[in-house]
Amino acid sequence: MDLVILAAGMGSRFGGLKQIEPIDEFGNFIIDYSIYDAKKAGFDKVIFIIKEENLEIFKETVGKRVEKAIKVEYAFQKLSNVPAGVKLPADRVKPLGTAQAILSCKDLVSDKFIIINSDDYYGSDAFKVAANYLNSLKKGSKNIYGNIGYMAKNTITENGSVKRGVLYFDKNNKLEKLVESKIEKVNGKLEATPLDDENNTSIIPDDALVSMNMFAFTSDIMDYLEEGFMPFFEDNKNNLDKCEYLIPTVVSDLIGAGKVSCDILSTTSVWYGVTYKDDKDFVVKALKSLVDKGEYPRGIWK
Repeated sequence: MDLVILAAGMGSRFGGLKQIEPIDEFGNFIIDYSIYDAKKAGFDKVIFIIKEENLEIFKETVGKRVEKAIKVEYAFQKLSNVPAGVKLPADRVKPLGTAQAILSCKDLVSDKFIIINSDDYYGSDAFKVAANYLNSLKKGSKNIYGNIGYMAKNTITENGSVKRGVLYFDKNNKLEKLVESKIEKVNGKLEATPLDDENNTSIIPDDALVSMNMFAFTSDIMDYLEEGFMPFFEDNKNNLDKCEYLIPTVVSDLIGAGKVSCDILSTTSVWYGVTYKDDKDFVVKALKSLVDKGEYPRGIWK
Protein backbone atom coordinates (compact mmCIF):
# COMPACT_ATOMS: atom_id res chain seq x y z
CA MET A 1 0.00 0.00 0.00
CA ASP A 2 1.20 3.48 -0.86
CA LEU A 3 1.00 6.81 0.88
CA VAL A 4 0.60 9.65 -1.64
CA ILE A 5 1.40 13.07 -0.19
CA LEU A 6 0.19 16.19 -1.95
CA ALA A 7 3.12 18.55 -1.49
CA ALA A 8 3.24 20.58 -4.70
CA GLY A 9 1.98 23.59 -2.79
CA MET A 10 5.32 23.85 -1.02
CA GLY A 11 7.52 26.67 -2.26
CA SER A 12 11.24 26.50 -2.88
CA ARG A 13 12.04 28.53 0.23
CA PHE A 14 10.90 25.96 2.76
CA GLY A 15 11.58 27.95 5.91
CA GLY A 16 9.22 30.70 4.86
CA LEU A 17 6.09 28.58 4.62
CA LYS A 18 3.94 27.73 7.64
CA GLN A 19 3.20 24.15 6.57
CA ILE A 20 6.83 23.05 6.51
CA GLU A 21 8.26 25.01 9.39
CA PRO A 22 9.96 22.67 11.89
CA ILE A 23 7.40 21.55 14.41
CA ASP A 24 9.68 19.99 17.00
CA GLU A 25 13.14 20.44 18.48
CA PHE A 26 14.61 17.95 15.98
CA GLY A 27 13.63 19.95 12.91
CA ASN A 28 10.84 17.61 11.79
CA PHE A 29 7.81 18.84 9.89
CA ILE A 30 4.21 17.67 10.35
CA ILE A 31 4.75 15.53 7.25
CA ASP A 32 7.30 13.41 9.17
CA TYR A 33 4.69 12.42 11.74
CA SER A 34 2.26 11.40 9.00
CA ILE A 35 4.83 9.19 7.32
CA TYR A 36 5.74 7.57 10.63
CA ASP A 37 2.07 6.80 11.35
CA ALA A 38 1.52 5.44 7.85
CA LYS A 39 4.52 3.13 8.02
CA LYS A 40 3.43 1.85 11.42
CA ALA A 41 -0.03 1.10 9.97
CA GLY A 42 1.46 -1.00 7.16
CA PHE A 43 2.06 1.37 4.26
CA ASP A 44 5.35 0.50 2.59
CA LYS A 45 5.95 3.30 0.09
CA VAL A 46 5.54 7.06 0.08
CA ILE A 47 5.10 9.08 -3.11
CA PHE A 48 5.72 12.79 -2.81
CA ILE A 49 3.95 14.94 -5.37
CA ILE A 50 6.01 18.11 -5.59
CA LYS A 51 7.12 20.86 -7.93
CA GLU A 52 9.99 19.60 -10.06
CA GLU A 53 12.14 22.60 -9.21
CA ASN A 54 11.95 21.64 -5.53
CA LEU A 55 13.27 18.09 -5.97
CA GLU A 56 16.78 18.59 -4.62
CA ILE A 57 15.81 20.72 -1.63
CA PHE A 58 12.97 18.30 -0.86
CA LYS A 59 15.36 15.37 -0.91
CA GLU A 60 17.76 17.23 1.37
CA THR A 61 15.09 17.92 3.97
CA VAL A 62 12.21 15.45 4.15
CA GLY A 63 13.53 12.85 1.71
CA LYS A 64 16.83 12.03 3.36
CA ARG A 65 15.10 11.67 6.73
CA VAL A 66 12.52 9.10 5.68
CA GLU A 67 14.18 7.14 2.87
CA LYS A 68 16.01 4.94 5.38
CA ALA A 69 12.69 3.84 6.84
CA ILE A 70 10.39 3.56 3.83
CA LYS A 71 10.63 3.40 0.05
CA VAL A 72 10.39 6.89 -1.45
CA GLU A 73 9.42 8.03 -4.95
CA TYR A 74 8.70 11.45 -6.44
CA ALA A 75 6.16 12.70 -8.94
CA PHE A 76 5.89 16.20 -10.36
CA GLN A 77 2.77 18.29 -10.72
CA LYS A 78 3.22 20.53 -13.76
CA LEU A 79 0.97 22.99 -15.53
CA SER A 80 2.16 21.39 -18.77
CA ASN A 81 0.59 18.05 -17.85
CA VAL A 82 -2.70 18.65 -19.65
CA PRO A 83 -4.53 16.91 -22.51
CA ALA A 84 -3.41 17.66 -26.06
CA GLY A 85 -5.08 20.77 -27.37
CA VAL A 86 -5.47 22.49 -23.99
CA LYS A 87 -3.71 25.83 -23.83
CA LEU A 88 -3.54 27.52 -20.43
CA PRO A 89 -3.01 31.26 -20.02
CA ALA A 90 0.70 32.07 -20.19
CA ASP A 91 0.59 33.90 -16.87
CA ARG A 92 -1.09 31.13 -14.89
CA VAL A 93 1.00 29.97 -11.91
CA LYS A 94 -1.64 28.37 -9.69
CA PRO A 95 -1.51 24.52 -9.65
CA LEU A 96 -4.33 22.70 -11.42
CA GLY A 97 -5.73 21.04 -8.31
CA THR A 98 -5.59 17.82 -6.35
CA ALA A 99 -7.05 15.55 -9.04
CA GLN A 100 -4.37 16.59 -11.50
CA ALA A 101 -1.76 16.13 -8.78
CA ILE A 102 -2.86 12.56 -8.15
CA LEU A 103 -2.90 11.82 -11.87
CA SER A 104 0.78 12.79 -12.01
CA CYS A 105 1.73 9.66 -10.06
CA LYS A 106 -0.35 7.23 -12.15
CA ASP A 107 2.70 5.19 -13.17
CA LEU A 108 4.05 4.97 -9.62
CA VAL A 109 1.14 3.86 -7.44
CA SER A 110 0.35 0.26 -6.64
CA ASP A 111 -3.16 -1.20 -6.56
CA LYS A 112 -4.09 0.44 -3.25
CA PHE A 113 -3.15 3.83 -1.88
CA ILE A 114 -4.25 6.76 0.24
CA ILE A 115 -3.79 10.47 -0.30
CA ILE A 116 -3.14 13.14 2.31
CA ASN A 117 -2.20 16.81 2.43
CA SER A 118 1.39 17.60 3.35
CA ASP A 119 0.55 20.21 5.97
CA ASP A 120 -2.09 18.39 8.04
CA TYR A 121 -1.48 16.12 11.02
CA TYR A 122 -3.92 13.23 10.64
CA GLY A 123 -3.25 11.07 13.71
CA SER A 124 -2.30 7.43 14.06
CA ASP A 125 -5.86 6.07 14.26
CA ALA A 126 -6.73 7.55 10.87
CA PHE A 127 -3.91 5.62 9.18
CA LYS A 128 -4.93 2.41 10.96
CA VAL A 129 -8.52 2.86 9.78
CA ALA A 130 -7.35 3.50 6.21
CA ALA A 131 -4.98 0.52 6.20
CA ASN A 132 -7.63 -1.83 7.61
CA TYR A 133 -10.06 -0.70 4.94
CA LEU A 134 -7.67 -1.21 2.04
CA ASN A 135 -6.61 -4.59 3.40
CA SER A 136 -10.26 -5.63 3.57
CA LEU A 137 -10.80 -5.07 -0.14
CA LYS A 138 -10.65 -8.10 -2.36
CA LYS A 139 -7.81 -8.35 -4.85
CA GLY A 140 -8.70 -6.51 -8.03
CA SER A 141 -11.44 -4.44 -6.39
CA LYS A 142 -12.62 -1.48 -8.43
CA ASN A 143 -15.01 1.42 -8.02
CA ILE A 144 -15.01 1.13 -4.22
CA TYR A 145 -13.23 3.91 -2.36
CA GLY A 146 -13.10 5.26 1.17
CA ASN A 147 -12.95 8.61 2.91
CA ILE A 148 -11.70 8.91 6.46
CA GLY A 149 -14.24 11.03 8.31
CA TYR A 150 -13.26 13.17 11.30
CA MET A 151 -15.58 14.52 13.95
CA ALA A 152 -15.89 18.21 13.11
CA LYS A 153 -14.95 19.23 16.66
CA ASN A 154 -11.60 17.46 16.17
CA THR A 155 -10.68 19.52 13.11
CA ILE A 156 -11.10 23.15 14.16
CA THR A 157 -8.84 25.89 15.46
CA GLU A 158 -9.70 28.49 18.05
CA ASN A 159 -8.11 31.15 15.85
CA GLY A 160 -10.61 31.35 12.99
CA SER A 161 -12.45 29.34 10.38
CA VAL A 162 -11.26 26.24 8.51
CA LYS A 163 -12.30 24.67 5.22
CA ARG A 164 -13.68 21.15 5.48
CA GLY A 165 -15.86 18.85 3.41
CA VAL A 166 -19.06 18.12 5.36
CA LEU A 167 -19.98 14.49 4.67
CA TYR A 168 -23.53 13.28 4.05
CA PHE A 169 -24.02 9.53 3.84
CA ASP A 170 -26.69 6.84 3.99
CA LYS A 171 -27.41 4.24 6.66
CA ASN A 172 -24.76 1.98 5.16
CA ASN A 173 -22.12 4.71 5.51
CA LYS A 174 -21.96 5.25 1.76
CA LEU A 175 -21.12 8.81 0.78
CA GLU A 176 -24.01 10.65 -0.86
CA LYS A 177 -22.69 14.19 -0.90
CA LEU A 178 -19.61 16.15 0.15
CA VAL A 179 -20.16 19.85 0.71
CA GLU A 180 -17.00 21.97 0.85
CA SER A 181 -17.64 24.40 3.69
CA LYS A 182 -16.18 27.03 5.96
CA ILE A 183 -16.51 25.85 9.56
CA GLU A 184 -16.04 28.06 12.58
CA LYS A 185 -16.85 27.82 16.27
CA VAL A 186 -19.19 30.67 17.23
CA ASN A 187 -20.68 31.00 20.71
CA GLY A 188 -19.79 27.40 21.47
CA LYS A 189 -21.45 25.97 18.35
CA LEU A 190 -20.05 24.92 14.99
CA GLU A 191 -21.29 26.96 12.05
CA ALA A 192 -20.86 25.49 8.56
CA THR A 193 -21.18 27.67 5.47
CA PRO A 194 -20.98 26.04 2.01
CA LEU A 195 -18.26 27.67 -0.05
CA ASP A 196 -20.64 27.99 -2.99
CA ASP A 197 -23.57 29.33 -0.93
CA GLU A 198 -22.45 31.90 1.63
CA ASN A 199 -26.05 32.67 2.61
CA ASN A 200 -26.79 29.15 3.80
CA THR A 201 -24.98 28.88 7.14
CA SER A 202 -26.19 26.11 9.46
CA ILE A 203 -25.26 24.64 12.82
CA ILE A 204 -23.73 21.18 12.65
CA PRO A 205 -23.22 18.76 15.57
CA ASP A 206 -19.77 18.52 17.14
CA ASP A 207 -19.61 14.89 16.00
CA ALA A 208 -20.68 15.57 12.39
CA LEU A 209 -18.19 13.87 10.11
CA VAL A 210 -16.03 15.97 7.81
CA SER A 211 -13.41 15.18 5.21
CA MET A 212 -9.76 16.15 5.62
CA ASN A 213 -8.99 15.06 2.04
CA MET A 214 -7.79 11.64 3.24
CA PHE A 215 -9.12 9.25 0.62
CA ALA A 216 -8.43 5.54 0.20
CA PHE A 217 -8.31 4.53 -3.45
CA THR A 218 -7.69 1.60 -5.72
CA SER A 219 -5.67 2.33 -8.85
CA ASP A 220 -8.71 2.44 -11.16
CA ILE A 221 -9.37 6.00 -9.93
CA MET A 222 -6.62 7.01 -12.34
CA ASP A 223 -8.71 5.92 -15.32
CA TYR A 224 -11.56 8.13 -14.15
CA LEU A 225 -9.21 11.07 -13.61
CA GLU A 226 -7.86 10.74 -17.14
CA GLU A 227 -11.33 10.29 -18.59
CA GLY A 228 -12.64 13.40 -16.91
CA PHE A 229 -9.67 15.69 -17.51
CA MET A 230 -10.58 16.96 -20.98
CA PRO A 231 -14.28 17.46 -20.11
CA PHE A 232 -13.12 19.47 -17.08
CA PHE A 233 -11.27 21.89 -19.34
CA GLU A 234 -14.20 22.08 -21.73
CA ASP A 235 -16.49 22.98 -18.84
CA ASN A 236 -14.02 25.63 -17.66
CA LYS A 237 -12.96 27.10 -20.99
CA ASN A 238 -13.86 30.57 -19.72
CA ASN A 239 -12.04 30.11 -16.43
CA LEU A 240 -8.69 28.63 -17.45
CA ASP A 241 -6.75 31.11 -15.35
CA LYS A 242 -8.25 29.91 -12.05
CA CYS A 243 -10.05 26.58 -12.45
CA GLU A 244 -8.92 23.57 -10.39
CA TYR A 245 -9.48 19.87 -11.01
CA LEU A 246 -10.31 18.71 -7.47
CA ILE A 247 -10.51 15.16 -6.17
CA PRO A 248 -13.55 15.69 -3.88
CA THR A 249 -15.48 17.05 -6.86
CA VAL A 250 -14.43 14.14 -9.08
CA VAL A 251 -15.45 11.56 -6.48
CA SER A 252 -18.77 13.32 -5.85
CA ASP A 253 -19.51 13.42 -9.57
CA LEU A 254 -18.65 9.74 -9.99
CA ILE A 255 -20.97 8.84 -7.13
CA GLY A 256 -23.71 10.96 -8.66
CA ALA A 257 -23.26 9.15 -11.96
CA GLY A 258 -23.52 5.78 -10.22
CA LYS A 259 -20.04 4.71 -11.29
CA VAL A 260 -18.41 4.32 -7.87
CA SER A 261 -19.19 4.15 -4.17
CA CYS A 262 -17.26 5.69 -1.29
CA ASP A 263 -17.37 4.31 2.23
CA ILE A 264 -17.21 6.76 5.12
CA LEU A 265 -14.69 5.48 7.65
CA SER A 266 -14.81 7.31 10.96
CA THR A 267 -11.71 7.98 13.03
CA THR A 268 -11.12 9.16 16.58
CA SER A 269 -7.98 11.03 15.53
CA VAL A 270 -7.61 14.74 16.21
CA TRP A 271 -6.35 17.04 13.47
CA TYR A 272 -3.54 19.50 14.07
CA GLY A 273 -2.38 22.10 11.61
CA VAL A 274 -1.03 25.62 11.28
CA THR A 275 -3.90 27.35 9.54
CA TYR A 276 -3.10 30.59 11.33
CA LYS A 277 0.15 31.92 12.76
CA ASP A 278 -1.17 31.60 16.30
CA ASP A 279 -1.81 27.87 15.77
CA LYS A 280 1.84 26.89 15.73
CA ASP A 281 2.54 27.02 19.47
CA PHE A 282 -0.49 24.82 20.13
CA VAL A 283 0.57 22.26 17.52
CA VAL A 284 4.13 22.15 18.85
CA LYS A 285 2.86 21.52 22.38
CA ALA A 286 0.33 18.90 21.22
CA LEU A 287 2.92 16.87 19.31
CA LYS A 288 5.44 17.16 22.14
CA SER A 289 2.78 15.77 24.48
CA LEU A 290 2.29 12.78 22.17
CA VAL A 291 6.06 12.21 22.13
CA ASP A 292 6.21 12.44 25.91
CA LYS A 293 3.42 9.86 26.14
CA GLY A 294 5.42 7.49 23.95
CA GLU A 295 3.23 7.57 20.84
CA TYR A 296 6.23 8.76 18.84
CA PRO A 297 9.96 8.21 19.44
CA ARG A 298 11.96 11.31 20.20
CA GLY A 299 13.16 12.72 16.91
CA ILE A 300 10.96 10.33 14.88
CA TRP A 301 13.74 9.12 12.58
CA LYS A 302 16.73 9.33 14.92
